[in-house]
Amino acid sequence: MAPNRSNTISEAIGEDHKALDLYAENIRSARSTEDKIKWRNQFTWALARHAISEELTMYPAMEKHLGEEGLRLTNKDREQHQAVKEDLYKLQSLSPDSESFFPLLDRLMTDLHDHIHHESHEDIPRLEEKLSREESQALARSFERTKLVTPTRSHPSAPNRPYFENLAAMLAAPIDRFQDLLRAWPDQEEVAEKHKSKL
Repeated sequence: MAPNRSNTISEAIGEDHKALDLYAENIRSARSTEDKIKWRNQFTWALARHAISEELTMYPAMEKHLGEEGLRLTNKDREQHQAVKEDLYKLQSLSPDSESFFPLLDRLMTDLHDHIHHESHEDIPRLEEKLSREESQALARSFERTKLVTPTRSHPSAPNRPYFENLAAMLAAPIDRFQDLLRAWPDQEEVAEKHKSKL
């Protein structure tokens, strides 16, 4: 799905959160192991890109506009992201036939929803208060552009702060993207149809 260029940062991030729920739901509802793997790959691709893009765009904006409060909030966010990244790292290569796959997915989604609640009730409202609509839209465009160049797999041992994270992402992204060519994916028309029906 192409991003909406008029979205604010809260709208852009909210759309990603809905898509992640949709992909997790499709992992659970897929009938075959092959289809579960395709949706697992779609989920991994979306979540890895989303997390790094937040860390490279939204978190620096929070620190800039919210000062010490922004730093406190982003430190908590990075801790929450780390737990999600560690579970995603295990999940991204685990067969859905494994006994540990769905308990791990459930734990990951619980941690992710805790993080989403924190963002949507604390981080984003405070940041949006400090930004004009145009600034928020510009930040959303930056967030979406950053997803085009970030790694598509979880790398929990990589740095999670700008400049170091930028370098790590530049090194990991080409390898991830090459390996993506060898992975199974849901048909993009099916993904678009799921988005239309749920989002």
